[in-house]
Amino acid sequence: MNRKKDRPYLERDISWMYFNRRILQEACKGTVPLLERLSFLGIYSNNLDEFYRVRVASQNRIAEWGEKYGASEALLAKKTVRQISKLYGRYMKDYEDAVHEVYAALAEQNIFLINDSQVDDGQRDFLRTYYHEKLEGLIVPVSFSSVKYLDHESDESIYMAVRAVRESASGRKMFEYAYFELPVQNCGRFVRLPDRDGRNYIMYLDDVVRCSLGYIFEGMDYTDMEGYAFKFTRDAEMEIDDDRRNGILQKISKGLKSRKKGAPLRVLYDEAMPEDLQRRVLSKLDLDKNDTVLKSGRYHNHKDLMKFPDCGRDELKFVPFPPIRRSVLDGDGSILERIRMQDSFLHVPYHSFSSFIRVLHEAAISKEVKSIKITLYRLAKDSKVVRSLIGAARNGKKVTVVIELLARFDEESNMVWAQKLQEAGVKVIFGVEGLKVHSKVVYIGMKKGPDIACISTGNFHEGNARTYTDCIIMTASRRIVRDVDLVFDFIEKPYIPVHFKELLVSPNDMKRRFISLVNAEIRNLKAGKPAYIKMKLNHVTDPVMVGKIYEAAEAGVKIEMVVRGNCSIRTDRFPEGCNIRINGIIDRYLEHSRIFVFAAGGQNKVFIGSADWMPRNLDNRIEVIAPVYDPAIKQEMIRIVDYGLRDTTQGRLVDGSGENIPWTCANPLPTGSQEALYLHYRQLEDEESRIAR
Repeated sequence: MNRKKDRPYLERDISWMYFNRRILQEACKGTVPLLERLSFLGIYSNNLDEFYRVRVASQNRIAEWGEKYGASEALLAKKTVRQISKLYGRYMKDYEDAVHEVYAALAEQNIFLINDSQVDDGQRDFLRTYYHEKLEGLIVPVSFSSVKYLDHESDESIYMAVRAVRESASGRKMFEYAYFELPVQNCGRFVRLPDRDGRNYIMYLDDVVRCSLGYIFEGMDYTDMEGYAFKFTRDAEMEIDDDRRNGILQKISKGLKSRKKGAPLRVLYDEAMPEDLQRRVLSKLDLDKNDTVLKSGRYHNHKDLMKFPDCGRDELKFVPFPPIRRSVLDGDGSILERIRMQDSFLHVPYHSFSSFIRVLHEAAISKEVKSIKITLYRLAKDSKVVRSLIGAARNGKKVTVVIELLARFDEESNMVWAQKLQEAGVKVIFGVEGLKVHSKVVYIGMKKGPDIACISTGNFHEGNARTYTDCIIMTASRRIVRDVDLVFDFIEKPYIPVHFKELLVSPNDMKRRFISLVNAEIRNLKAGKPAYIKMKLNHVTDPVMVGKIYEAAEAGVKIEMVVRGNCSIRTDRFPEGCNIRINGIIDRYLEHSRIFVFAAGGQNKVFIGSADWMPRNLDNRIEVIAPVYDPAIKQEMIRIVDYGLRDTTQGRLVDGSGENIPWTCANPLPTGSQEALYLHYRQLEDEESRIAR
């Protein structure tokens, strides 16, 4: 491998485009069930919307502001945006081809997606009734001439631009222009028409509305009307009021309002839209030279494909993996006592998240529990976690909740929950100014005997626990529990020095300790001891840690990683034996757990927690990584990483080139790693149940 000065670094936003392409590649695989392919297409589209709102918006701001304050940063931002646009255009053709291919395959399964020009008389009768029963009054057109800009419109929506024709008394055609929001929130994106002869018929709401233009503009004496869809994406950065007189809730509330008025930065419109209508749409969006304007297909907001009607066709979806309830946790008696006797773990969604809910529920009602402390980053809509915490407070427990109000796109929901918790008597801490609290930890204080701690790689969120792979360790180990309790002191008083003996905590000393662990592998290799690094995490972009990985690899340490998303390490620039191999897995669940394994001279040090290797996680957030000491749990964490490294079914080589070629290895699993893990846990539970009996 090259010297330090030649080490390559891939910009995180370009690597993200390569990650999202892996989702698109999954949607193109003929071995994936048809309805799941549609879902992957929806995920790809939704990811792009959020990416443009957040990351591309940030790059545009750097490009604009940097011209005054930082020329090098501005040049890099402009280059990155140009690369993103180039990749976007290249992938969009593949995306549209994939959509058409899946729709054609659905037709072979007697599921037909029809448009407004394909309906027959019977279907028109149905659509007329549908309009009067469902749509009437929900659509109110606005004349383009009546508004200066579309600054009050949400970028969550799809809009239809209409060109209508009116004939003058002399017979001359006069055009009038209007737009309106499609009422997707009220009616959904797809309308299922009556089945016929064993065939299912589905229409986009867009086409249902096109069929209804005559009713929408009733009485306007138009002789012809055409409707074309468009959508735009706004800058999602919030302007946080720094007025000290305002409380944090008020600041976030005002910031949310500013987000809704963020400048548009990407526009998609139907390529068939007439030029005169295009001009009116674009003129109302106040775009600048850095913004992206793209001709696209007839339909936008393909995120709605995640909710495509299944028509009762379960065979066109993944075979379900029912969550496993662990008998070692969910048997008779106290779950808290079980944890105090023996460390335990959950790996959701393979295991049921209900076991964690049971921990909180028992803590809320047990007379042996005196206090509960928890960090919350995202919460489910009807959160059982919050219900338990409120119940605990009402039962006289001392309950402390650290809730992050700046969890992007969940700020509004978190504000509501914070107020409900406060009303119930819970001590609510709104994080630390300048630092997001992203750690996922719980402390349960007992009146007698050892206390309990839970450390998770993901949010305590029932919805996420059905689709994200995350690990939760529950322990009464005094050395771990003590440090978890100290985390809450650190959050409340971040400027008072706190020494953590066991936990790696950022921004306190996590990066330093990770560097120390990597350095130890280099020393062990030179001393002839076992030395390797295996990791599973979401993102690797921190320049310091990327540099340490290169350094370790140059020294001869073998490094194997499973990285889902952004990865700034480039191995395509080096020869085959560069000691770094990285697998990226896309499957039915979103890979989310963070697990770190260091050979440590043969001891195998294992850690799990909330932090990826990004500057934001290591320098600008409060994160927690915990060591795993229980031998059985340690082995299971290593298994998760090893299965990921053996996954040639769902894995793609992450080498910085963006090619995403299929992953290869010497000892591949017979199935994807997710299926292999589920089967392993199913077998493990059968064995544990037999022993319990």
